[in-house]
Amino acid sequence: MAEPSSYLGWKIDYASPPGEPAYLDPGSVHWRIYKNPIALAVGGVAAVLLEFADARIRSGVWDHSTYKADPIGRSKRTGIAAMVGVYGPQAAARRVIQGVTNMHTRVVGNTPKGEAYKALDPELLDWVSATAGYGFLNAYDRFVAPLSEAEKTRFYGEAGPIARLYGVKSSPGSQADFMAMMDRLAPRFEPHPIVEEFLAIIQSGKAAPNAPKFLHKALARAAVSLLPPIVRQKLALGREYDLTLVDTLALKAAGKLADRIPVKGSPPCQASARLGLPYDFLYRSRAEQKRLLEAHHNPLIPAKAGTQAEA
Repeated sequence: MAEPSSYLGWKIDYASPPGEPAYLDPGSVHWRIYKNPIALAVGGVAAVLLEFADARIRSGVWDHSTYKADPIGRSKRTGIAAMVGVYGPQAAARRVIQGVTNMHTRVVGNTPKGEAYKALDPELLDWVSATAGYGFLNAYDRFVAPLSEAEKTRFYGEAGPIARLYGVKSSPGSQADFMAMMDRLAPRFEPHPIVEEFLAIIQSGKAAPNAPKFLHKALARAAVSLLPPIVRQKLALGREYDLTLVDTLALKAAGKLADRIPVKGSPPCQASARLGLPYDFLYRSRAEQKRLLEAHHNPLIPAKAGTQAEA
């Protein structure tokens, strides 16, 4: 068993206690998407760009987090918080989310133009939560495997209960709802040197040192490509950020490969085993996953040889 993850000194063990449910079901679209590191990397950068379009969030992140000084540590902590909400035991998820909320209570200040902000402002909480979902969903759809409109809508619906744990009041129920939320905030969006500085960090590879070097710039351009046109225009991200054919092919190849290779000590594999499913449950065919879930929920359905949960 891999060492449990750690968040601000708290140990998170995705493999135990055996049987403790996560907030989302193993058959959820979230479980399918969050297992893919390419979708999380590209989608995570796109989400930050969407957030940084608003001066209140941009100032809050840049002035109160360690991202500028420690992009690796900050990225890891953000990734752990996202993972535990999807795959972690519910008790661990509640603890981490409460820790995030406690930190946010101290994030207050003023933008360079003098506008007051606080991280727990419902409008800002709603937007930050929505951008994460939009980024991960669309990155998976674009660079890993296409999703149907029904699957996309289901993904947004699944996000609501976890979002509410963070204090979110309004969570989009569809892609159209997200766009409507964006349109309400769009008059606030503006370019800023911090956006360029953030993208420079991403292109340098400091935030993802384990990723192949040739993917760093591709990752940044892919994230920009996911932005709705109005956001890219407002942020003044020019043609130097256009996604190339080579970028697209490289990211799709990496995304599809990552979607087929289980890492036994990873959160999705450990969470599957915790719930009595094979550790590679999420990497099997959709038909096999459905059959395993039916057998898992109804013990009278016999399991085929080789499909029992593996330690």
